[in-house]
Amino acid sequence: MSLSLTPPAADEYDAFYAGYVATVSGRDVAAVLAMQAQQLRETCRHLTDEQALFRYAPGKWSIKQLVCHLADAERIFAYRALRISRGDTTPLPGFDENTYAEACGADDRRLADLLDEFDAARASTRAWFASLTPKQVDQRGTASGKPISVRALVYIMAGHVAHHLNILQERYGLVVTEVVEAR
Repeated sequence: MSLSLTPPAADEYDAFYAGYVATVSGRDVAAVLAMQAQQLRETCRHLTDEQALFRYAPGKWSIKQLVCHLADAERIFAYRALRISRGDTTPLPGFDENTYAEACGADDRRLADLLDEFDAARASTRAWFASLTPKQVDQRGTASGKPISVRALVYIMAGHVAHHLNILQERYGLVVTEVVEAR
């Protein structure tokens, strides 16, 4: 990302996303986006496909479903950002992440393939974000019935992954380490 982004103002996103934005505010969001795919891969690298079926409680996602959710959400947030950056004022619908996680078939897939999918989605996001102009970053639209800016979506994407890395550590017992340099 060639743009240096300041954190979004509170009126650029719904309060629901405040935790995601706060998680990465004060950090170089482009650097966070650059290292998260590797960080996720490092966090999961010692898991077998059977171990990645682990759920920390009944009714909770498996690790595989969580990784698939990250790829799905990456695409959805990036799509929202694309449409808004292009001046599309059509209100964009929300999505039910639990329905997506159940329907994605992650538990029948290889963890390595799910990680590759997230890597590809994030690489695409980063390449596209690098092309944004300051005017495009400032564009605002509506998603899930709430106002949102492209800038906020960048921070939300990074904060969303950071949130789930934290869950992998706190609830799934995985070790999440900081990645110094993105590959």
